[in-house]
Formats: sequence, structure tokens, C-alpha cells
Amino acid sequence: MGSGGAQDREPGTAVHADLPAPAGVRAVAGRDQVTVSWDPVPGAIGYAVYRARARDLPFEVADFGGGDVLAVPHGPFADTTAERGTHYAVAALATVTALGPLSAVAPVEPGPDDARVTVRVGTGGTPIHRVWRAMVGSEHLSLLLSEELTGGRAIGAELRDALRRAHEELGVRTVRAHGILCDDLGLVTGSGYDFGRVDQVYDAVRALGYRPVVELGFMPSALARDPSRTVFTYRGIISPPRDWDRWADLVRELTTHLVDRYGRDEVRDHWAFEVWNEANLSVFWSGTPDEYWRLYEVAARAVKDVDPGIRVGGPGSAAVGWIRGQVAVDAPVDFLSTHVYGTPPLDLRPLAGGRPLWWTEWGITATHGNPINDTVFAATFLLRGMRSAAGRVEALAPWVVSDHFEELGRPRRLLHGGFGLLTVGNLAKPKFWALTLAEKLGDTELPVTVRGDGAGSLVEAWASDTGVLVWNSTLDQSKVDGAAGLDRLVTVQLTGLSPGPRTLRVWRVDARHGDLRSRWAAMSGGADWPDQEQWPALAAEDRLAEAEPERECTVPADGTFSIELELPMPGIAFVELSAPPSGTTRAHLATPSPGECAGENAPGGNG
Repeated sequence: MGSGGAQDREPGTAVHADLPAPAGVRAVAGRDQVTVSWDPVPGAIGYAVYRARARDLPFEVADFGGGDVLAVPHGPFADTTAERGTHYAVAALATVTALGPLSAVAPVEPGPDDARVTVRVGTGGTPIHRVWRAMVGSEHLSLLLSEELTGGRAIGAELRDALRRAHEELGVRTVRAHGILCDDLGLVTGSGYDFGRVDQVYDAVRALGYRPVVELGFMPSALARDPSRTVFTYRGIISPPRDWDRWADLVRELTTHLVDRYGRDEVRDHWAFEVWNEANLSVFWSGTPDEYWRLYEVAARAVKDVDPGIRVGGPGSAAVGWIRGQVAVDAPVDFLSTHVYGTPPLDLRPLAGGRPLWWTEWGITATHGNPINDTVFAATFLLRGMRSAAGRVEALAPWVVSDHFEELGRPRRLLHGGFGLLTVGNLAKPKFWALTLAEKLGDTELPVTVRGDGAGSLVEAWASDTGVLVWNSTLDQSKVDGAAGLDRLVTVQLTGLSPGPRTLRVWRVDARHGDLRSRWAAMSGGADWPDQEQWPALAAEDRLAEAEPERECTVPADGTFSIELELPMPGIAFVELSAPPSGTTRAHLATPSPGECAGENAPGGNG
């Protein structure tokens, strides 16, 4: 909610915001869930949902285990916890520490409890926003140069291959990472600067098809006021500079060098500079808040000295903190950046003043080593956040691309709860497959209406001219391994189609499809790492095959086609209905009932 989450430089007590209470609050019961909905409040960045077991009992915020900020950017919200209330209310947030008044109390009313949901896809589309393509996070990029091994695998080569795979298969264009100023790249020397290893890093990034977000941090020891203050196993220095003019000179000279090496138009039009990482946490910044704002102002002016068109922004804060402070700095701010974990990104447009919004870190948990990172649950969370963010943010960067990650030490086993979309060995986790299915969406987004038990709060859909992506998820992290009461029978209904033959194909991500955990558990025998025979066996299965054989179908004269899917929670399905291959005639196709498919398993199910 508005507690400030993980921020340790702001008061944790919420303050009053000059926002009205949300109107139109409803709480509708379904099978094992209560869906809470409300009307949007102008100026709100998000909403906290409160509940009580009786109208006259104290109301408490619904804690879904997200950690950072117990708020959501919009409704509807599904309360699937064991502590579901009988009465609900909602408050709007102006910032994560400023809440408006509670709404009128809404008693839970009965709703559909048949565990059925209908997804109806309409016609008349708009351009789709593939927000996942904008950016991905990575461990510090000096690892690209590493020749050391983890789990018997070459760190540098595999990190490069992970980035290549995200670029080629998911379309990701930009990478953001910590540590470009750290001593391991040898940038600051006794007599000046040596850009050799920085060049090796950015040459590799460009060769992979990426542009970097140059995160200006951490502090070189030669500039640090207190070089003993460090973070992570690679000892990034979190101290302010002892000489502010020297800090300005470092940023100016680095920017000048990058412009000279890669081209002014390239850096101005495609690169960006973000000042520091999460300075609102004392673990990342040993100075005061005022010293951070000075750090930002000096750095931003130094970048603009080289070219006023080069983008610079911040604050790269934890838990949506310091946004108002960033807007108020006495220096250029071309974009606002922040982070949140455990909830979809809040809607910061009321605070941004028209600036682009970059969530330069985001994920289901901020805890490295949490098993939830390797699950299908994390994959459905990823889709929920991407769908929510599309059209209102410029970048939503999953943290991170690869399990080659050493902030708290290098991985000790294959599946260890690492942040990566890909494991050591570059095997895809369910999160990667979720984005693979999102990438199947076409260029035209189609309107969707979802109705039924958990419509829009559990079951969501993203439809396009090439197919429909549908998923079943809850923010309640106590349900990471699923809950039978939250499984749903989903009818996907396509309208406005041309009558005639079609080919139906279905892909899934769930406990039976695309879940590396089950494959590794079946062969590992309790081992930490695959052996020389198991690595190629796992790699051979590292693909998301269709969940069932493709089927021939007929769209009837009314242009409406339906398919039923048993969709577990957590679970994802992509439905593609395409014209048959050129040269196929209707005589070659089975002739089922109108709007259905040929085959014993029609019209759906797990196949």
C-alpha cells in the first residue's frame, strides 16, 4: 500500500493525499476468490484494497505477499488469500506514501461460482504495444568478458548468448546493468581514464544488437569519499565522491568518449544515461538524500555539456520512491525511472509531467534465491504486468536476463531461484516462454471482453490479429504452486471472422508444458548440476512445442468461432486460428459441427 515499501530513507507512515475516495466499489464472490472493482480516480497512481471480516471490525490492507508496495495500478483485484473478507473498501494513492480516504464499504455479494470465464474477442484493432521489447536487465556487464565457469559453463560466453537469445527471440532492444564505473573495468587511472575495457563491454553489447542504458555507478575507488562502503560480492562502492568537480569530469569524459567511439547520432538517439541505482536505500547509497540530488544534477549537466540531446534520467529508485524529488531537481530529467517487485507497475503518469516512464527493474520478488523465480506462477505474473503496462510506460525491464548473476555469490545449482529468464546453461524458464508467447501476438491488438468467475482479476487476455494470449493468475504468492479452486474453464470466442476452413494451434505454459522444474526433477537424482549427458538432453527439449496436435476447423457463416480451454492457475495458453496452407482445399478437411474442430479432443482441454 502506501507504506513506502522497502524505502528506508522516507517515513513509513502513510500521510493524507488530496484525492477523492474511489466510487463504484463492488466485491463479488466467486469460487475461492473475491473480485473487487472500482471506478478510476483522476490523479491516482494506484490503489490499496482493504478488507474486514465484518463491517464493524478494523479494515486492513489486503496483503498478497508482494513485499515492495501492497497496491495495484487499477482494478479489478482478486483476493484469493485465506484471509478473504466479507467487506471491502479501496483507497487511492497519490504517491506510495500518500493515500486518500477509504471508499464506502462494499459488502461481498454473490456472483458466478461455476469456475467458467468467457473471453470474447471483437473487431476493429489498434497498434499493439510490445512493452517487453524495450529493455531487459543484466548482471554487471563486465561478466561479458569473464572466462570463468559456473556449473561448468563459461560465464561470459553464456551471458552473451542469453542476451542474443532475448534479442532474437523476444525482440529486446536495450540492456540496463549496474557497475560500468566499477574498478574491475579500470576506467579511472592515476593520470586520467582508460576506456579500453569499457569499450570491450559496449562493443559486445552493440554486436549483440543492443543499445545500453548507461547506469552511472558505482563510484570508482579513486573518487570515493569512503571506499570502504560497498555492496555485493563484487564490492561496488556506494559512497559519494570526495570531489564533485572530479565526478563531473568523469561523467563528461565518459560521455565524450562514447560519442566519439559510437557516433553522436547513435548515442543521442538510442542510448541513455541513468544516474545511480536505488539511492533511496542505504545499502546502495551511503550519502544523504541531498547528496544524491547533487550527484544527479552534476552528472546530468555533464552529460548535457557533451550534447543537449542525449537522454539522462533517474532516480532508479526502489519501491517507487523519490519520484516527486526527481521531478523537482535543478537539472534536466528526460525520463523517470524506478523499480517495484511483487505487483504490476503503478501508473505514474500523474507525477511524470509528460516524461517517459522507465521501470528499469521489475519482477515478482526482490529476493534472489526465492524459488518463485523459477515457476509458472512467475510467468503469469510477468504477463499480467506487461499487459497492465502496455500503452502507459515506455519500458518495463524484467530483472534479469540470465542466472549468470553474482551480486550475492554465484549460483550453486541449476534451479536456485535466480532472477534470470534463462538458467545457467541458457535453458528457458517459464518466464521466458511467457514472453515467447507474447511475441506471437500480431501487430494489431483486438478488443477483448472477459466475463465470468474471476474475469479480469484472475483470467486476462491479450488478443491480436494472429492469436489470443490468455492466462490465469493471482497476485497472492501463497498460491505459487497452484490451487484447484482457482482453475477455470475458459471459452475463447472469436468474432467477425470470414467463414471457411482454419487450422487451430494451441501452445501452453503450465505444470505440464514449458516447466523446466519438472524436467530437471525427473532426471537430476538430487544433483545440483546436470552432467555431461544431461546438459545436451535438457537442451534438446528446450523448446515450447504445441500442447496438442494442430486441428482443422471450420468458421461458420456467422463468423464466430469458439474453443474451450481448461486453464489451471497458474497457466497460460496461446490460441492461433489461421488459414490453412496454400493449396489445401475444403475437401481435405474434416467437417465438424459449425464453429468446432475435428478430432477426439475438440473443442479443447489439455490435449
